[in-house]
Amino acid sequence: MLELGVKLLIAYLLGTLLGSLILGRVRGVDIRSMGSGNAGATNALRTQGKLFGFLVLVVDIAKGAFAVWWLPTTVLPGVGIDPDLPRDWLALACGFAVIVGHVYPVWFSFRGGKGAATVVGVIAALDLPLLLPLVLSWFVVLLLTGYVGLATMLAGVALVIAVLLLEPHNIPLLSFCAAVAAFVIYTHRGNIARMRAGQESRVRRLWLFRSRAA
Repeated sequence: MLELGVKLLIAYLLGTLLGSLILGRVRGVDIRSMGSGNAGATNALRTQGKLFGFLVLVVDIAKGAFAVWWLPTTVLPGVGIDPDLPRDWLALACGFAVIVGHVYPVWFSFRGGKGAATVVGVIAALDLPLLLPLVLSWFVVLLLTGYVGLATMLAGVALVIAVLLLEPHNIPLLSFCAAVAAFVIYTHRGNIARMRAGQESRVRRLWLFRSRAA
């Protein structure tokens, strides 16, 4: 239990290192007071430009991948390796912890991003082929609707469907992806409310049907 607790804490703390807020402090801005008020890569791109948004994306993806790739097999001083703790389950637990850290960072008053970029990093480290349905579905929904939030939520659903089709007997991975999809939908509850009210902004440059908009 010691290894599990310590590594989950480390994964969570890695998640709290939000690219937008760390880079924002260097620039002297807090993007949570701008645009949508979210500390994720999308709002960083919209309010601070392409380079800033790209760097935020890199940081948030990298920490997710690093937590899953490095933590489960690393021997920490004074902690060691618990032989009764399955590595696959530990990797999934660390993956979820780093996502939670991104959404609820203790250093930033528990106001973080929505977890999408970190989910990408986690999935890349867990099962790289699953990135294809995840990213492809995101782009398709974005092109058809223009809604980044809707694309992100449906990409989470597509991830679960992909695991059901490709690895139906991998119960740990299926459970993890279902939990992640539900969590991502929860973090986008504000987007859902704005879409229902007709107030959600669209990425009109990528939206195929922008010319038909009223």
